[in-house]
Amino acid sequence: LTFLSCKKESQEPFGKPEATTEKSPEVLGKEIFEGKGNCVACHQVNQKVIGPSLQEIAKIYKDKNGNMVNFLKAESEAIVDPAQFPVMQANLAITKTFTDEELKAVEAYINSNLK
Repeated sequence: LTFLSCKKESQEPFGKPEATTEKSPEVLGKEIFEGKGNCVACHQVNQKVIGPSLQEIAKIYKDKNGNMVNFLKAESEAIVDPAQFPVMQANLAITKTFTDEELKAVEAYINSNLK
């Protein structure tokens, strides 16, 4: 009867705990930003290259209470540098294909650069 009261499921695993594969939104966003989004080709963290820096984007969206996800879905106007919008427009074809989770992750990554 003693053996029946011991359940294997209740025992903690020996050794290292299992690694979780779930990424934070910021980590996922950075991967998308640098990978399939190819955003890094035009945007850097703290300097303007072709497009504004991530710090500038994050600050303007915060100050203007803008919706970055809607912009990346091509559902709202450019508020950071409207003159550069024609350059960004081609990339919106890519970002419009992202899931809401991916768009929110990109937004989280950009906002994580706010200083």
